[in-house]
Amino acid sequence: MPVLFEIPKNRLKHSPRRSAGGKGMGPLAAFAVNPTGLRFETQQDDETVLLFLRQHFVLNVPWIILTIFLLFAPVILFPLLGRAMLPVAFPGGYIVIAVLGWYLVTFGFAFASFLKWFFNIYIVTNERIVDIDFLHLLYKQFSEARLINIQDISYKTGGIIETMFNFGHVLIQTAGTAPNFDFDSVPNPQQVVKIISEAGEAAKKRGV
Repeated sequence: MPVLFEIPKNRLKHSPRRSAGGKGMGPLAAFAVNPTGLRFETQQDDETVLLFLRQHFVLNVPWIILTIFLLFAPVILFPLLGRAMLPVAFPGGYIVIAVLGWYLVTFGFAFASFLKWFFNIYIVTNERIVDIDFLHLLYKQFSEARLINIQDISYKTGGIIETMFNFGHVLIQTAGTAPNFDFDSVPNPQQVVKIISEAGEAAKKRGV
């Protein structure tokens, strides 16, 4: 899994720029500019995180609602279905095992849904952009591109939900063999585009 919210082992080695203007971020933050106390795999000692992103939290609402429904289903639906569809009564032990199995599956579904949101992250540093896709417990995909390779960046939003909660898709085209990036359903897409554009211009001036 990606390393998040790791306290630097030696604060004295970090440049003042790393902490200047930085803000602490909660563990469930989906948008953070210049976050402090955050590190990720492959981050260099002199590399500064400018922007941290996840998908907007509102995208968790469907699976949260479904999980709540599944939690109450055994109490409400199972007795009704049992009386309506089963001609014989099952022993109480079988019913207990079935209910425990139902809750185990429900917990697994909710846990996997949360991990997929929590560890699918986008990071912009002063040198590159990073896309970490968490597919399941044993597999993740790590993609990156240097800021100097960015050729075009744009964003798009559509629909009532995206407009109401101010999130959308940021599209980043890069040069050469570097992958193109799609920051999917991230908050404040206008500000994301501005930050990446400014970081890219600064990186091109430095030649890194």
